[in-house]
Amino acid sequence: MNSRERVLCSIEWQEPDRVPVEIYLTPEMKTRLKEYLQCDDVLDFLESDFRRIAPAYQPPPGCDRREQQKHNNVKITTSGGATYTESATFPLADVKTTDELDSFQWPWWSYPEDFDYSVIPALIEAKKDYAVCIGGEGFPDILNSLSGLRGMEQVMIDVALRDEVGMEIIDRFVQRKYEQIKRTFEAAGKGGIDILRMGEDCGNQSGRMFSEKDFNEVFRPKLQMFIDLAHEYGAKVMLHSCGDTHEIMPTFMEMGVDVLDAMQPEPPGMRQIENLRQMCYGKMAFCGLISTQQTLPHGTVADCRKEARHRLNVIGKGGGYIFAPAHCIQPDTPIENVLAIYEEALGRKLIKKKMTVAV
Repeated sequence: MNSRERVLCSIEWQEPDRVPVEIYLTPEMKTRLKEYLQCDDVLDFLESDFRRIAPAYQPPPGCDRREQQKHNNVKITTSGGATYTESATFPLADVKTTDELDSFQWPWWSYPEDFDYSVIPALIEAKKDYAVCIGGEGFPDILNSLSGLRGMEQVMIDVALRDEVGMEIIDRFVQRKYEQIKRTFEAAGKGGIDILRMGEDCGNQSGRMFSEKDFNEVFRPKLQMFIDLAHEYGAKVMLHSCGDTHEIMPTFMEMGVDVLDAMQPEPPGMRQIENLRQMCYGKMAFCGLISTQQTLPHGTVADCRKEARHRLNVIGKGGGYIFAPAHCIQPDTPIENVLAIYEEALGRKLIKKKMTVAV
């Protein structure tokens, strides 16, 4: 099997030649691995079965919004050494009327007309042996994306109160994201894209992020637009959500989500993995479940191998599972632990390439 066949086979709940694997790394961890493994591409070395493609950013002459909006970003470095870009200000925090939105300058990545979609067919051809994905965890990612524009507290208040301005912001923002995905699918044609990757954090460490009523009335219709579009073009849907999502999994299945990514094993409601698999069996595959909060950063190599073998042997048999960490592996994670889990998944020893020494 090639990677594309392997992934689609597992999503269809059939047994592939091996469990498909995905890799989530911070840029810093990717650099560490490249240096340690002495390889050009970590995805190739660890045999990731997925490849992401996207339209090319091509703004009109003299209108590079990405460059113009740099002042609104600030770099935050974690204690573990990972750097993230966060909003320095919340430009929509004080908006009081919907009329004010007509002149608002949205983030550069939310202008569908600023992208060149003609590159999509060639990108698909170049990656045809892999599971070709579009979108990502930021599509539409209402809570996180709009928190950078309005503040998370205000977004949650908007949802709870069905604030007129807040709801209009959500509608306009989601429509921009939807239009970009729609144009990408149109450029690819039916069957050209294998997976639409989406994101919406519906859980936290203790349970669901929003009530059932709030999710069904505010979030579900927006997410459903993307799901229906993907299925119309013959693509599977892979929805990312952090946190404890066990209560909302039946709703995800009703909506047509094909894969739930990248499941966290740490929250109380997520620990009985076998029970969750039984509930979703034949309907919604899982991706993730290798702990990035405990096992990978703080466990021993033996701990990592044990957890990986459990996932492979208990929920990896018969399809319906994609082996992956539960989130991006942080740069303070021991490299030996990362290699250990992928050695278990691939069934072989990973040996770094020998350096060529000039004489």
